Amino acid sequence: MDYLDHSRRVVIVGAGLGGTATAIRLLQFAREPVEIVLLERQSEYRNAGVAYHRESNHWHHVFNIQAGRMSAFREDVDDFINWANHEADRSDWPPEWRGFTFTESGPAPRRIYPDYLADRLAQAAREALEGVELIEVDGEVVDLDVHSEHVHVSVRGEITAIRADHVILATGLERKYPVFAESVVDHPAFVRSPYSEAGIERVLGLPRDAVVAIVGTLLSAYDSAALLLRRGHTGKIHLISRSGLTLRTYPPDHRHRVLTLPPPDLGEVYEGREKFVRRFKVEWARACAIVAREYPDISPAVVTERVSKSWEPYLPAVIARIPSADLAALLDSYGSLLAVLRVGVMAYTAEIVEAAMDGQVTVTASKVEEIHSTKAGTLVVSTPARRIEADLVISNFGRESNYERVQSELWANLLRKGIACAHRRTGRGVEVDPRGTLVDSTGVPSGPISVVGSPREGDEIVRNGRTGAFTFNLAAIKNHTVEVAATVLCLLESCYDEVPATLPENPELEEAVSYSTMLDVRRMTARRRDYRQALITHLEDSLQTIRDITARNGHPTTDRALRSAISAAAAAKLKNLSVTPRDLRSILGLERRLESIG
Repeated sequence: MDYLDHSRRVVIVGAGLGGTATAIRLLQFAREPVEIVLLERQSEYRNAGVAYHRESNHWHHVFNIQAGRMSAFREDVDDFINWANHEADRSDWPPEWRGFTFTESGPAPRRIYPDYLADRLAQAAREALEGVELIEVDGEVVDLDVHSEHVHVSVRGEITAIRADHVILATGLERKYPVFAESVVDHPAFVRSPYSEAGIERVLGLPRDAVVAIVGTLLSAYDSAALLLRRGHTGKIHLISRSGLTLRTYPPDHRHRVLTLPPPDLGEVYEGREKFVRRFKVEWARACAIVAREYPDISPAVVTERVSKSWEPYLPAVIARIPSADLAALLDSYGSLLAVLRVGVMAYTAEIVEAAMDGQVTVTASKVEEIHSTKAGTLVVSTPARRIEADLVISNFGRESNYERVQSELWANLLRKGIACAHRRTGRGVEVDPRGTLVDSTGVPSGPISVVGSPREGDEIVRNGRTGAFTFNLAAIKNHTVEVAATVLCLLESCYDEVPATLPENPELEEAVSYSTMLDVRRMTARRRDYRQALITHLEDSLQTIRDITARNGHPTTDRALRSAISAAAAAKLKNLSVTPRDLRSILGLERRLESIG
């Protein structure tokens, strides 16, 4: 059965953070009637996903970054804080948070994020232009079939099929299967999913003197350890990972900042992994020394974060010189280290864990080889370094980056049919083109199918130099949503051309293009329908000025091709990675409105 008959329809697969944020952008950007179908296989995860689901996150689970970086809108950095302080319904919040004032650098509980996203989605739907509709549907998408003019979406749920003009895959993180725990996956003393209602209940129901082993030493492991300690746990807590790396604590006044540092000298010719790693370490030490010397106001705790961010523009060229096999091996060997260098942990979580380190909490740097049960009902974690017997084992084994191994019927079908292919250079995620369109096994776009979020991990690494945990974080997702929403609507709406106009260099033209681009940025970011409509009117007048200039100079352009060029330029400005979101808002002039518009 097909779901409704509509002239244009975009189906978003997954209603977690990526899917919800993409729907918001589509509702804001759309100028012509379109039906946006937001599909979610688990209704309780709508507007949340696993990361922010209410029942999967205790009130002690806070965001891994500052509350001021959690806005769904890169151009409106304070939006989440303003919502939490002035709009959120706190009636069922616990006392610790009910009277709390949220700040840019402070913590916030993850479980309130679904309410924020739901509010912003509802607002976007209310303020969308006439004929732009949002429909939320429960069901699991299990397959896609690409036809000449549409995509057939096979669904398991309240409907069985949807005809879509475009599909956006926002499927979120995929869980890695813990092979080392295969014999105890269903054991009552083994928690495979710490971010689940059952997992939280199991942790909270544990005797306070119980011995706990946590597989992992990074963000998720800190969450589990901090939750135990905050409820008064007195038993031993073991953190176990191959690297044994732990996280730096963000300083209390931490704010996002982008430095301009010299590019690393990693050689024009790749000479093998060993030499590359040696040069990388030397250049890294040099960059850290530059930051310490030239930016003395920067806390030592975040120097590596500043260097990591500053190197991102340089890394794609460096990565291009590394053979694929070596690149994949380097990422596997140093993935945890890259994450530790790039991200920290909030003091709210870290301080209680660090206070118990080397006493109640210990770190074991060794690979978990096997977990087996005992007759007494406990579990034994075996590593080359030691054996640990525990009353409860919490597995923070993490996500599955290799999409040829993910336990997803949809991705298995797409890979089997060649509609999708694993990322060739890194083995992480799937192949997409520069606009986020899914690429098939022959290396060409699969059709009207786009991707946002973690399936683009490999592409983020090689195209944007985003390594570590930041390959799939909120900042990357926000850029994906802008890019994909603008791309999809340029393909579907009659006012655009598939091929943007190429405009000649001309000082007079540059000024007119800059003004039109600024108007389109404002149109895309406008929350209110009346303001958006006024901006469209002014934008069309501005585009006419450009057409007059190009015609006078002998380079006439069509209305549709010109709109596409301006839309692409506006989206590029919204995705500008070279500045912080706060600086971006100022650069785009969004602190003020045009007097002629009001």
